[in-house]
Amino acid sequence: MADLKAIAEQLVNLTVKDVSELADILKDEYGIEPAAAAVAVAAGPAAGGDDAAEEKTDFNIELTSAGSAKLAVVKAVKNLLGVGLKDAKDLVDGAPAVIKEGVPKAEAESIKSELEAAGAQVELK
Repeated sequence: MADLKAIAEQLVNLTVKDVSELADILKDEYGIEPAAAAVAVAAGPAAGGDDAAEEKTDFNIELTSAGSAKLAVVKAVKNLLGVGLKDAKDLVDGAPAVIKEGVPKAEAESIKSELEAAGAQVELK
């Protein structure tokens, strides 16, 4: 049980880049699709107890504004979502818009903080 708790703690503390690399490893080496991995990670904490079951586990990340540093936000969106430069620019130009759906809380908060650091305004819904 202690090993599982340590693994859970490591997962919660992963950066967005680490999560992306983990998803690639799970897909390439073990044949587990990233969407299935995200569902498994999101479902894990919810099984912990009554309070956790009521807490929202999946979030949509909405880019409400690119702010004054649009280029930095486009680069951040490109790196965080793993999309091409044109797609990232289209997402930023389309603000306000949901840029990613069904994201686990830890990953959503990490993406939000990185986009805000680049100058964007972001909401989790």
